Amino acid sequence: MKIAIIEDDKSISNAIAVAFEFRWPETRVVASPNGKDGISLVRQEAPDAVILDINLPDMSGFDVLKAIRKFSDVPVIILTVRADDADVLRGLEAEADDYITKPFNYLTLLARVKAVLRRSEKAPLKLQKTIALSPRLNIDFVNQKVRVDNRLVKLTPVEYQLLILLVKNKDQAVSYQQIMEDVWGRTSWEDTENLRIYIRRLRRKLGDLPPTMILNVRGAGYIFKS
Repeated sequence: MKIAIIEDDKSISNAIAVAFEFRWPETRVVASPNGKDGISLVRQEAPDAVILDINLPDMSGFDVLKAIRKFSDVPVIILTVRADDADVLRGLEAEADDYITKPFNYLTLLARVKAVLRRSEKAPLKLQKTIALSPRLNIDFVNQKVRVDNRLVKLTPVEYQLLILLVKNKDQAVSYQQIMEDVWGRTSWEDTENLRIYIRRLRRKLGDLPPTMILNVRGAGYIFKS
């Protein structure tokens, strides 16, 4: 396994590397102290996951994330200073897979990395190769390919897992708590705003605006209508 760290504070990068060495000694950790080199690092090394600081000396971590998303759907965990900061929302809108706030517990960070890796490796519903879920939506469950109106849609691992969870329970409401547990491995968030951001991202990529496939069940969760 290979992890890329884009973080200008060398003490934090070193501490994360030590945590991986202690818990997962087979992990190779590569690091960059700035955004420009970090983008090149991700392109060249093709890591299994990226840990990305928002405050970098040469460019915004948001711009780094946008650049990475142009060529890779690698899971990205952003590091931000405050949980209630607008940085969290901006990071999720820019297609981060998760976030963690500073200062943080390194065991918590490792658990989050493990969770995003688990999501990226899942390939559920291999009952048959391709299923038409609606007149517009087709999913190839073996190769994890999603097509809308016969157009290939590029989803991040978290977006794909979110879609699959809803699809598996089509025509049934899936609660906020079940979504957070199944997709993120969390029992709760401070509120459901972050989940709504992921839903908006997914709807936008599926061309489901105004929504006809993924609908909100007020106060309960979301439902995929076949």
